[in-house]
Amino acid sequence: MGSKLSPMKELPPKSKYKKGDVLVVFGELFARGYANGIVDEAERAGLTVIRSTVGRRDTSGDHAGQLRALNADEIKLQKTPFINIPLEAGFDLEPAFDGGPTPNSFFEGVKLSEWSDAKADFKSIEASRQKGQSRFRNSVKSYIKELKQHIPKGANVIFCHTMAGGVPRTKIIMPVMNRVFKGTGDRHVASKTLFESDLGRFALMNFEDVTSETFRVLIEESESLTKQIEADGGSARYIAYGYHGTEVLVGGEFKWQTYTPYFQGWAKMKLEDVATSAHAKKIKVTVYNCPEILTNSSSIFLGVEVSLYPLLGALERKLQTTLPESGKSRLKSILSACKERLKPECSVADIMSFTENYIESDLIKNHSLFNEWPQNNSKEQMETMLGASEHLFSQHRDEKNPITSVLSEEVFRATGYVMFHDSFLCEKPVQWLGHDVLTDALATGNTL
Repeated sequence: MGSKLSPMKELPPKSKYKKGDVLVVFGELFARGYANGIVDEAERAGLTVIRSTVGRRDTSGDHAGQLRALNADEIKLQKTPFINIPLEAGFDLEPAFDGGPTPNSFFEGVKLSEWSDAKADFKSIEASRQKGQSRFRNSVKSYIKELKQHIPKGANVIFCHTMAGGVPRTKIIMPVMNRVFKGTGDRHVASKTLFESDLGRFALMNFEDVTSETFRVLIEESESLTKQIEADGGSARYIAYGYHGTEVLVGGEFKWQTYTPYFQGWAKMKLEDVATSAHAKKIKVTVYNCPEILTNSSSIFLGVEVSLYPLLGALERKLQTTLPESGKSRLKSILSACKERLKPECSVADIMSFTENYIESDLIKNHSLFNEWPQNNSKEQMETMLGASEHLFSQHRDEKNPITSVLSEEVFRATGYVMFHDSFLCEKPVQWLGHDVLTDALATGNTL
């Protein structure tokens, strides 16, 4: 399962997309997420962007809890063209049978002191899973039927899968995750303890259905549409967002490292497997493993931002090379914006030295082994990582206004640029976008 490390080392050639081609956003587009980068690139190039939704669930009334399409007021907030068919995946709220238990119901009322001993009926959970998968596939069938009406003859089409997540919507999960991902001392909970509990096993199943199985269903259910696109003189390809660690600048070299524990790691590896299988069938498909950035959904994972800081060193080093004036100006403006947020006595050299010592320490390296990814955490490793995060935040004038916000935006802009152009050919089923190739993209001066 998974794939060999194959980092992209050169910028892709400029794509041959043209005005009137189509980017299909399969999943909902939320603020500050990765997909915004490629959407902006596509719109700049004149492509039509077709948006979609995961739907909503009513919180009260006769239909409380039921999945529905967006209502008239909610649709007003969406750009068009927009397909209003709920694409929510996962099965945590799916009854095993009419009136039967949902997977979440097995954990209702569970106290924080007893979560690890909470038991679920996995025969019932599997029945819910089958129902959820069937519901999702039927929704995709309806979605593809409507999508056909929006694809002009001769268009090149990018199917961009944006589905990820799947944290069960049961109250007990968040306080447990807080202890796994933020807990130190007596509050620490080992990730292995969570992953091997019934709660964790269920969560991992739901992650897989949301993150990877949705990609498989999209590829399978759009097969006839893809054939029609190609028969009409166009072309189609499928791309998705992965995470499997990132190469960052350490000691003058770009080295692979990762965030541990990565709860969705197993689902992301399945996503790579889906792409590899489809690629073997001559389908144009690529999963792009992207660096971690700060998003609206990553705040619980304190420490993920530590590997963003070495991007500063990559930008400074790139500035020492021959660059177009637009690229030089872009890198200088990024570094200037970052330095303004740091305390006067803190330098980029200090940050690079600190992060290098952190990443190269035996403790962190032992929790960052590519062939064993994804790995579980340890108390000492978590305390070291959280301490590093706290130290780096303390170097800012305002900890609520960190340079990692600036760097995150630049990363998703550069990622959007690279993915947009590379997707035209989709030559590999899995690509790693490290800080080196993204720095190269920013240095062209052509990113948004």
